Amino acid sequence: MGGHAATLRPARDDDLPACLDTWHGAVDDYGLRVGRPPTPRSYGQLRLLVAHALATDPGRFWVAVRPATDGGERIVGFVSATVRGPVWYLAMLFVRPGEQAAGLGSALLERVLPAPGEGLVRATCTDSAQPIANALYARIGIMPRLPVLQLVGRPDQAPLPELPAGVIAVPFEDVEVNGGDGRDDGGLAVTLDALDRAVLGYERPLEHALLRRTGRHGFLFRARGGRALGYGYVADSGRLGPMALDDPELAAPALGQLTRMIDPPGAYLAWIPGSFGQAAAALLRSGFRLEDFPALFCWDRDFARFDRYVPLSLAIL
Repeated sequence: MGGHAATLRPARDDDLPACLDTWHGAVDDYGLRVGRPPTPRSYGQLRLLVAHALATDPGRFWVAVRPATDGGERIVGFVSATVRGPVWYLAMLFVRPGEQAAGLGSALLERVLPAPGEGLVRATCTDSAQPIANALYARIGIMPRLPVLQLVGRPDQAPLPELPAGVIAVPFEDVEVNGGDGRDDGGLAVTLDALDRAVLGYERPLEHALLRRTGRHGFLFRARGGRALGYGYVADSGRLGPMALDDPELAAPALGQLTRMIDPPGAYLAWIPGSFGQAAAALLRSGFRLEDFPALFCWDRDFARFDRYVPLSLAIL
């Protein structure tokens, strides 16, 4: 630890590389202690999420800095949170090894926590292999509530089912052109907002814009009569999600549809909440495997239907 006290300040765009390096250093430090190999230095998806958080919630993205030997400063920790509707979500809080026993994490968290009078739900997702972080959040009422399973693989052992009769998957671009199957549903954005309100409790057009901008393929699941039943995304890399459904029984065929849309160079990957048993069981039966320790969704009061939702990531729901 350096001899100077760390200073907290709002993050800037040019801080992001150092934040990513801080993330890797912190994750590798505790990961090696529990038998994990070092994480690959691949910044693609992670940098998109960090940059999105800074662009959309700059007032809730702070860094901790110390003086550097060259006369500048070095980042030793950072925190990022987002607010969507009634939910404050802690996206990331990481401190470099060697700085973690000085209360820096608590100081960063305090800087972005909502005021009690705001009435916001407070939520985050943590690694179950991080007892210190889990205790930090639990002390202020953000309790571990739900495991989140990382499932990786391909549906090679048993095929995932087809969509049931009367249900179709419409690419988002077709919904925008003609309402999908020729019907006017008020527009794709209106439909996604309604599904998100029903499943997550809030709208999040900024995240849908990010997904479209970065090339993830979106599909609207709908009854042939026109009613929207849910939506799902899949990336060319094989990353599944987010997916929100009106009925959890649609999970297996919806995942089957998404996996048939893209043939990735490697395995598919999805984070599945433990309460979404239909999705987890279907993927495991088809040949996916459970990988690594579960993550933990934490909150201070209920806000979402995680029994019918697959998140975008652990940092952004």
